[in-house]
Amino acid sequence: MPFGISANESRISSKIKANVHVHAAAPQSKTSQGAVRILRISLLLTFLYIVATAVAGVRGNSLALISEAGHNVSDFLALLLSLFAVYLQTRPPTSTKTFGYQRAGVLAAFVNAISLVALSIYIFYEGAQRLFKPVPVHSELMIITAAAGVLMNGIIALLLYRSGKDVNLRSAFLHMLGDTLSTAAVIAGGWGIMLTGKYWIDPALSFGIAALILWSAVGIVRETLHILLEGTPRGMQLEHVTQAIRGIEGVLDVHDLHIWSLGSESHALSCHIRIADIPVSASDLILHEVNDRLRDSFHIYHTTIQLENVVCEVAHGCVIPVGESHEAGHKHTH
Repeated sequence: MPFGISANESRISSKIKANVHVHAAAPQSKTSQGAVRILRISLLLTFLYIVATAVAGVRGNSLALISEAGHNVSDFLALLLSLFAVYLQTRPPTSTKTFGYQRAGVLAAFVNAISLVALSIYIFYEGAQRLFKPVPVHSELMIITAAAGVLMNGIIALLLYRSGKDVNLRSAFLHMLGDTLSTAAVIAGGWGIMLTGKYWIDPALSFGIAALILWSAVGIVRETLHILLEGTPRGMQLEHVTQAIRGIEGVLDVHDLHIWSLGSESHALSCHIRIADIPVSASDLILHEVNDRLRDSFHIYHTTIQLENVVCEVAHGCVIPVGESHEAGHKHTH
């Protein structure tokens, strides 16, 4: 009898499936506190730039500068949305939101990316209009104001880039990077217009900027949709996770494995693990070893693992086997 258990205990344990739900202590996100501070600074700088641009546009009778101020209002709202999402992500779970609000950042990134796609389409449209009907541009005022915009947007983009890999912050970073490039192009276009007097230079530059923004935004949309549709986290393969779990002593088989993202940096896992007919104290050691390996090798902190020592039945919830049992004659064919 394994581990010295009685015959009666063996008969009982052979009929038991241990459904074990484990929450490893996930470390607090390193980007949360820094992200709040960076986003607040970014909001303040953006607001000051909006005011300065609007005042300069009114005093200089420049519709282009007033339009630039309006464009930066969208940036201000995007940053505000990201800040609100970061705040929601730090809120604890509730009885109705048992996973907390970690998806808030993903939703904010999705909304920001969609707005970038819309902005790119508008730039293409406006650029095409101006390409065929060039509009006179105040080149000197363009250069001075754009130079201030490059400095401000560049600082914000750099701060957001250093703040982490969170998809929400990356969407805000792309927003500001797009503005930095567009304002830099405005400077170049202003000089080109001053030297040549050709107003078509401005819309021609806008096409390249819009294409870059669109390419980046589509990548964010795809990533956020992948998370929202419970896809396997980026860079993680089920086969590698399965092999790692099967490599633990006492694990006979792994199946019905699911891995998904709660947020862009928080992952969860559920699976069935078949073990021998052993006492609960021994199975608990296996469970701890599995969770340690998932945490250390794959940064998975939230797991729901069902331990079993009998054949898993489809009718009882086993839906996706990831491999065959190592024991001869035992196969999952769903």
